[in-house]
Amino acid sequence: MAIRYFTSLLICFLLGMGQSVAAEGNSTYKLASGDVIRIHVFSEPDLSFEEIRLTDAGTFSYPFIGEVRAKGKTAAEIEKILGDKLQGDFLVDPRISISVLEYREFFISGEVKQPGGYKFQPGLTLRRAIALAGGLTERASTNRITLIRDNDDDRKPARADLDTPVMPGDSINIDQGFF
Repeated sequence: MAIRYFTSLLICFLLGMGQSVAAEGNSTYKLASGDVIRIHVFSEPDLSFEEIRLTDAGTFSYPFIGEVRAKGKTAAEIEKILGDKLQGDFLVDPRISISVLEYREFFISGEVKQPGGYKFQPGLTLRRAIALAGGLTERASTNRITLIRDNDDDRKPARADLDTPVMPGDSINIDQGFF
């Protein structure tokens, strides 16, 4: 009985840790062009939207406010911006929740069987990204992989390995190996 209770307690603890890590990862995620968000304003269905895709400029249009610049901001920062602008003139105490429904694509090129853009999934590593692209070709090198982060203003390629985390908007290149 004690072992079953301890096991249940341990599982609950581990599940709770996973949720806090996922929530923390989402709270630091910076929005950009191509992301799809959901906006929910409590008790205001006319101001709630199920799917809003950010424009090429990283903006979206919102009633009463107009164009909202979301690029480079977190969901929490957008919640605050909308709340501040809606409070007073439109709502007494706006309660707003923003969720990322769909992350922008990452891109993989070079020695993979199906190069192109693929939907980002949280927890994605380079190994899984290669699998999404159909695997490596016969000439691929697992030691000559470069990655350009979308948030890197210099757009400088960095060396990567198969366990490197992939982020939305990243560009990955797999070079040929020398045989």
